[in-house]
Amino acid sequence: MKKKHIIIIAGVLLSATGCKKILDIPPSTSYSPTQVYSDSVVAKLAVDYIYDQNCPAWGGSNPGNATSVLGGPTISDESSGTTNFFGNVAPNVDQVTDFGVANANNNNWAKIRAMNDFIDNCETGPLPRTTKDRLEGQVYFFRAYQYFELVKKYGGVPIVLHQLSVLGTDNKVSDRLPRDKTSDCITQIVADLNQAIAKLPLNWKASLPVNSDWGRITSGCAAAFKGRVLLYWASPKFNPTGIVQRWQDAYDANKQAVTLLTAGQFGLNASYDQLWFQEVNNPEAVFVTGYNNVSSGVGQKNNSYDNGARPKVNGTGGGSYQPVWEMVKAYPMKDGKKPGDPTGKYVYADQNFYNNRDPRFDKTIAFNGCTWPLNGNTSYKLYTYTVSGTTVEVSGSTSTGFYCRKAVDPTVAAAAVVNSGTDWIELRYAEVLMNLAEAACGIGKLATSDESYQGIIALRARAGVEAGASNLYGLTAGMNQQQMFTAILFERQIEFAFEGKRFWDLHRWALENAATPNIYGVLSPYAGITSRTKLTIALKAGAPADFTTKPYSARDSYALDTQYNNYYTLSFSNLDTTQPFTWVTAYNWFAIPSKAIGSDPNLAQTSVGWGGSFDPLQ
Repeated sequence: MKKKHIIIIAGVLLSATGCKKILDIPPSTSYSPTQVYSDSVVAKLAVDYIYDQNCPAWGGSNPGNATSVLGGPTISDESSGTTNFFGNVAPNVDQVTDFGVANANNNNWAKIRAMNDFIDNCETGPLPRTTKDRLEGQVYFFRAYQYFELVKKYGGVPIVLHQLSVLGTDNKVSDRLPRDKTSDCITQIVADLNQAIAKLPLNWKASLPVNSDWGRITSGCAAAFKGRVLLYWASPKFNPTGIVQRWQDAYDANKQAVTLLTAGQFGLNASYDQLWFQEVNNPEAVFVTGYNNVSSGVGQKNNSYDNGARPKVNGTGGGSYQPVWEMVKAYPMKDGKKPGDPTGKYVYADQNFYNNRDPRFDKTIAFNGCTWPLNGNTSYKLYTYTVSGTTVEVSGSTSTGFYCRKAVDPTVAAAAVVNSGTDWIELRYAEVLMNLAEAACGIGKLATSDESYQGIIALRARAGVEAGASNLYGLTAGMNQQQMFTAILFERQIEFAFEGKRFWDLHRWALENAATPNIYGVLSPYAGITSRTKLTIALKAGAPADFTTKPYSARDSYALDTQYNNYYTLSFSNLDTTQPFTWVTAYNWFAIPSKAIGSDPNLAQTSVGWGGSFDPLQ
């Protein structure tokens, strides 16, 4: 994948694709607004730098911010791992530190300042109106994106839409701004996204050279992100009293997104698992961060996810993102019914957990005995069992019994994995459908022909789940609102597993704590995270020598059921005995760090859980 990325090297702004005109310009430190905003090529490079600084990294983390871990699977019910968040650690005001208190060019406020700088100067510059719109529209989107990153953690924050002067005592005092209401922040975010919708094209396919602008923000992308923002605003964390108009606004926004994206030739990719590996013009990639496989030098932009997710085979792979048993068992059966559902077509048993599961199971969960093409070996089989307490994994074992195989490219050779070019898709078209489904449920559209059902059906049909006699793909007709909300959150858990979405779904629905009620009721089984479980598979005494003596090649000839039923003992144990997940009220909204309040005394501390005066629900 050779995509264009903008980087800063030795004070000179360079395009990874190269351009003689740009290489002739002076160092960026000597640019004047006239030089930048009078030349469409230079102004475009400034926008490209904003992409580079703001596009989310793998898992949805916000580059340069300390709370990237918040989107990670280790703080939800997806994966193993310890964290200082939500465990046996007393909360403190400085625990979440990405509010922006350091003099750095990569925190939220520095990024917002750069965008304000661009919007102010581009608008007053001499570029043609159509050129301004294309450039400014992209920047309006990213300003909304960064503000939403703040609001979803803290609630209301100061709204700054123009450059603030940084020089002089008087300016320093006048720049000590109070927090704006959360509702005002949401209004401003929506306004910026509406600007982006109005100014941006449906797609960039008409650009020359062909595909050079693949991955830029479109009007449909801005509409889809507005749909996400308004869905959060309607969710119980922000909307504990259940204001229906917020659900209606979210519904309208997501309907608009579907309309614009369809017109822009976006939609579901034909393949659930291969959608990650389409280089350009991927219809599902609504908001995407492009990576490449350049190993070093100008233009290098690699992701580390692929290599980190692989098992530690032959000294490669990080063995991260290990699914816990709760995640493994959550997957439906092939008919869309949950394991153990008496109305289902398939019988489930823990001993043979891998049988007859939703096709997304095998494309996400790597388990003992599965075939997983890796490192050039198309017939590689993964084994994680133990012999007399010792793992058969050569270079390090999984702590849960499983690995995540989503978005791990089987065609990439071992030597090239570290420089994987697989793109991160922050907002998939599949999410737009699910956002629309949830908003539809929120306004009571509960017929099987409504979006609440049809969004789930579309994803299950794409995945290969059996339609069943009713053509509902395992769903139950006539669900009430609470049942439908539960079904939608469950589908999100499966469809977006290990994509950084699960924590925020639990958080916006206030479901981390089983004792947390809301007007929709506690949506079982999403009643909180108390512990996570690992699976240990031990080889029984008397098993064939093929399982204990190298080479193990003959072992692969045994059918999986034969292996599991005759030669393995499965046992389960708690991964969180030393640090159980504990939710406290203070985590509903994060505190403003003490350094931020020290530099700006007008910032009121959050009231919920932190003893301040600022109500994040206003």
